[in-house]
Amino acid sequence: MKAIKIMSPSRIAIYLLLAAVSFPIVFAYLWLFSGSISDELEFGIVPKGITLENWRFLWSEITIGTKVFENIWPITLNSLLLAGSITLLEVLISLLAGYALSRMNFPGKDFILKTTIILHAFPGVALLIALYYVLNYIGMIDKIAGVVLIKVALELPMATWMIKGFFDEIPWEIEWAAYMDGCSRLQAWYKIILPQIKPGIAAVAIFAFLAGWSEFIYSYTFIFSSENYTLAVFLKNLIGDFRFLDYGLLAAAGLFYMIPVIAFFLISQKSLMTIKFGGIKG
Repeated sequence: MKAIKIMSPSRIAIYLLLAAVSFPIVFAYLWLFSGSISDELEFGIVPKGITLENWRFLWSEITIGTKVFENIWPITLNSLLLAGSITLLEVLISLLAGYALSRMNFPGKDFILKTTIILHAFPGVALLIALYYVLNYIGMIDKIAGVVLIKVALELPMATWMIKGFFDEIPWEIEWAAYMDGCSRLQAWYKIILPQIKPGIAAVAIFAFLAGWSEFIYSYTFIFSSENYTLAVFLKNLIGDFRFLDYGLLAAAGLFYMIPVIAFFLISQKSLMTIKFGGIKG
């Protein structure tokens, strides 16, 4: 008969602390799910009757008061386009810039390394007016492409620093061996180096996608046409006047907004588990 292992008081205290900290988050998600499938909740969380009426935005237009909202599917495609474009550009540019900063010597390299990360420290709200003038000058106001350019430019310094750390972990001998076998620098970068830093690429892609999918402030400020709205702007407009707010509908739309993020995280979590900042686990 196996002896029952008793946890130490310190471990029990840690578990209780984690449970206490996690409870508000778990409760919020339970409320969101319960509210999305019921018109009325008992005790704030228990659904009283099951209904799919709150999910009607998936198959019909939403009307609240006198306002008719846009179809959800073109808006979802806009969000996917925004997040996907940010991910693609940020990964590609950071791979090129990170490699250059890690492997090449050129005038001003130290200055770039010391000052680039400062760009990431500026809060986005402080740059809204300047960014508006820039987008207006280049004709990118009220376009998803304009928001993509802004988001990539602001997120790129941190992504480049992350990728540079992964390049730094690759021994020079591997790259020199590729040159000895007749590879050009581009071929060595693409065929030899990049496969070695797949966890780093996955990390940058994950963070870029999440940043693009959750983007609100720039989309709300620089996009005016309803056909270019993203889900974040759609949810804000859905709140509208609190006197007419449909909490069940809002809960369902919020849960719908979370589904791609949860799915993306579940797919990529194995890659995240192999990552440490600036390198790869052995």
